[in-house]
Amino acid sequence: MQNKHTTKRNEFSGEIAVIVATDENNAIGKKGNLLCHLPNDLKHFKQITEHHTVVMGRKTFESLPKGALPNRKNIVLTSQKHAEFTNCIVCHSLDEVWQHCENEDKVFFIGGEQIYRQIIDRANTLYLTRIHHTFDDADTFFPVIDPDDWTLVEEKKQDADEKHPFNYTFFTYIRNDK
Repeated sequence: MQNKHTTKRNEFSGEIAVIVATDENNAIGKKGNLLCHLPNDLKHFKQITEHHTVVMGRKTFESLPKGALPNRKNIVLTSQKHAEFTNCIVCHSLDEVWQHCENEDKVFFIGGEQIYRQIIDRANTLYLTRIHHTFDDADTFFPVIDPDDWTLVEEKKQDADEKHPFNYTFFTYIRNDK
């Protein structure tokens, strides 16, 4: 029998959360950067992920202006065998990630595109910031999700202002039981 702190291969007993900001076409980035600067979205991201584990790909880590995110356990999931990142745990598979998270109650996957594609079908919670705009030069995208798989539990609309060039909405979804 397995106790709650034992992780079997490919299993994690806590909450798997995805947090992402997309435009109306599911774009998430361009040329290694975010689509635009939305200070309130960055605050929202910090508030939700602080004091939790965040898992990201190498390119996402390299896009962070100050390196590892403070007050979080940072895990970089990469295929590069000898990669090292300051103040981060480097993993080469989801199995390794789960080994480092076996005592966690919630783990956040924060990007990029390849990481989202690996985890979206296993996620329990989706924190989506939808930017009400399309960016023609975007080159990185969030996978399309089946709306029948998710229930909207929170929605908060935000209008554009002097610091936020576009309207945007914070959505929180939970996965429906299968």
